[in-house]
Amino acid sequence: MAKLLYIKANPKNNENSRTFIISEHFIKVYKEHHPQDEIVLLDLYKEGIHFLTENDIADVFGPKTEASKHHPILKYAYQFAEADKYVFAAPMWNLSIPAILKAYIDYITVSGITFKYTEQGAVGLLRGKKAVHIMATGGDFKTPPFSDFEMASRYLRTILGFMGVEDFQVILAQRLDIVGEDVEKIIANALKEAEELAKRF
Repeated sequence: MAKLLYIKANPKNNENSRTFIISEHFIKVYKEHHPQDEIVLLDLYKEGIHFLTENDIADVFGPKTEASKHHPILKYAYQFAEADKYVFAAPMWNLSIPAILKAYIDYITVSGITFKYTEQGAVGLLRGKKAVHIMATGGDFKTPPFSDFEMASRYLRTILGFMGVEDFQVILAQRLDIVGEDVEKIIANALKEAEELAKRF
């Protein structure tokens, strides 16, 4: 049995978020094809994720003990490390991810839990795991020159790779705010892509 961590980073509800419309369909199909797996939902806005304080930083860089697993910040890193698969449902905001997701990544990028330092430098501890980023965008960020501006999936791919997660895929519904685009068709294509990936994820 695998554990899938479903991370949602949008204050909108499932009906009003184009990202969530796609991610919820992904999860639905995933459940149908992986009934034995455990799915853990982590809605970052409901969790009340905040920016790290000075005291938080001291704890993150401090020693890791058995009690650390119950620490209000470090518990998220342990939870992340224990999962086998990750679904990030996060729209593009201002060319990047929502700030709350970056704050969460600061919670989970912890030496001794998701990566470690060696004589050769940093080494990820999450090898063999996989992730998918489901994202809706208003513009077109797959083709030049605007593809150079895309810092959302690119950042997630990089930071997860730092932690050892090399199997990283993207489901992108883009051009949703461009005048004249068939938005329903774009969403439908993304739903189909999500469905196919969920079956084999």
